[in-house]
Amino acid sequence: MSTAEKKKIVVVNAGPRKGWNTDTLISEAAKGAEEAGAEIVRFDLFRLEKYTGCISCFACKKEKFKGHCMCRDGLTPVLDAIREADGLIIGSPNYLSELTASFRALYERLIFQNLTYNKETPCCNIHPVPVLLVMTSNAPDTLYVNLVKNYQQTLSRFVGPCETLICGNTLQVKDYSKLDWEWSMFDPEDKKQRHETVFPEECRKAFKMGKQLASQ
Repeated sequence: MSTAEKKKIVVVNAGPRKGWNTDTLISEAAKGAEEAGAEIVRFDLFRLEKYTGCISCFACKKEKFKGHCMCRDGLTPVLDAIREADGLIIGSPNYLSELTASFRALYERLIFQNLTYNKETPCCNIHPVPVLLVMTSNAPDTLYVNLVKNYQQTLSRFVGPCETLICGNTLQVKDYSKLDWEWSMFDPEDKKQRHETVFPEECRKAFKMGKQLASQ
């Protein structure tokens, strides 16, 4: 595949910890997309210039601006890249039973720019792109299924067909014994064993899903 023919896949990390669970999984998905011949454009939301969620200015509801968030800040290049992309891989850890505030800021502006408030054509997105949404959590895999399903449905409706990957019961720190106080809610040995046995399988799944996304 020549450079001119390469698909462009935008990869967004909505977590703050480099080299940890969310970062690792979306990086594996990106590698899968690259193996399928795609070009990767990556953004780390915690390392961008200052930005906000939707400011409810309603500029995107004007005919000449529809499908475009007109708030100009650190998220502008991310939104512009997604608009021109052939696929989106986005990952976020779960904090306090929700995805991160950084994820929510992008999510609000990504969705709202395509929402028309028109019953006949509620979505003005003329360039749907497939999405892979990855969520990590130290809670069990099953706890936030409905939360992720809601995001999946909205992303599918306003961005493009969305697949999801939930990775639960994650390892939070390398050595729980070195903490200043005991995190008695968790079993360190269980966490470590899962990270060494199950997490590699989830990485392989992320790779496969990234490859499939880029092959669509």
